[in-house]
Amino acid sequence: MNGDYRPTPQDKFSFGLWTVGNPGRDPFGGPTRPSIPPHRLVRLLGEEGAYGVNFHDNDLIPIDATPRERARILTDFRQAMADYNVCVPMATTNLFSEPVFKDGAFTSHDADVRAYALQKTMRAIDLGVELGARVYVFWGGREGAEVDAAKDASEAIKRMRECLNFLIGYVKDNGYDLKFALEAKPNEPRGDIYFATTGAMLAFTYTLDDPEMVGVNPELAHEHMAGLNFYHAVAQAWEAGKLFHIDLNDQKPNRFDQDLRFGSEGLKAAFFLVKFLEDVGYSGPRHFDAHAYRTEDEEGVRDFAAGCMRTYLILKEKARRFAEDPEIREILAELRERGSLVPAADLRNYTPETARNILDAPLDRHRLARRKLRHERLDQLTVDLLLGVR
Repeated sequence: MNGDYRPTPQDKFSFGLWTVGNPGRDPFGGPTRPSIPPHRLVRLLGEEGAYGVNFHDNDLIPIDATPRERARILTDFRQAMADYNVCVPMATTNLFSEPVFKDGAFTSHDADVRAYALQKTMRAIDLGVELGARVYVFWGGREGAEVDAAKDASEAIKRMRECLNFLIGYVKDNGYDLKFALEAKPNEPRGDIYFATTGAMLAFTYTLDDPEMVGVNPELAHEHMAGLNFYHAVAQAWEAGKLFHIDLNDQKPNRFDQDLRFGSEGLKAAFFLVKFLEDVGYSGPRHFDAHAYRTEDEEGVRDFAAGCMRTYLILKEKARRFAEDPEIREILAELRERGSLVPAADLRNYTPETARNILDAPLDRHRLARRKLRHERLDQLTVDLLLGVR
């Protein structure tokens, strides 16, 4: 690698309009920088080497836009995409900002609210497909509760399933080449959100009408909010064949949703995530769902976007060096080349013969416990590599 870590479209880095377009607003204060129109955000991303731009429906088209305003925004957006070679890999729907969704969208008690949520989503799916999206993400920001007495959680889950099944039917009926990715979060803005973790979302996908069409969109910050290991969640989604999209950012554990620049807090966690994605050959977009600090102006937003991509590429190179390091390779070989009393193949499938082989094997727990594991040395070598002294 040339050392400057400049991204290219082949790296498949993408950002949401809501990320680079965030004006610095937070729950305790208004904007600290001017809003940037969508076509200028596309220009910013293209100039910094990003591959894709994603959006909620109303990130691109304001909810009260007139037909003329809509047409103008789309014309400018398409032109910027063409000028800067930026595509739309993913789209989603804002089902959380408007007051109508104050007690849920797909899980609302009110059938008319659920109908409005479906109407809004179908129109947004049409727009996303029109602009090239191949993945559609669902984050249920208001699908939860503060007052458990007010809502039957099992009934809410059924309503969520009904709405997603309806939308599966809509996509198929229109012949769209589109997959759904469900995004989990434990809380915020609701006191509790249904399907709090990626594992919960994975289980839910298998209850839908077309499980093959529906996967997950794990987000680093959301798993860290729950004190969980994001790399493990991503690995589970990958092993299940359901890692359809991914949201990269950073987060101090067990805090409110911070959406920090990728790699700005937990470098070791970010390293093992990047290493995993590169090792398994994940071919989807590396999507950054993060925000520039509230202190920044437009130049700082550029620094933020460039920093997300630069850190990923640095960690990608570190993963290559990890794989090539002779001492690390030696320790990993020692750890993985274990077990000679029972063939590993016997452990994979039950037969009467393999059961007898295992029952008859001279497995001594004391001898097995004395086997040396060099985890301390391996972990320090990883730290040395990440700190640049190896």
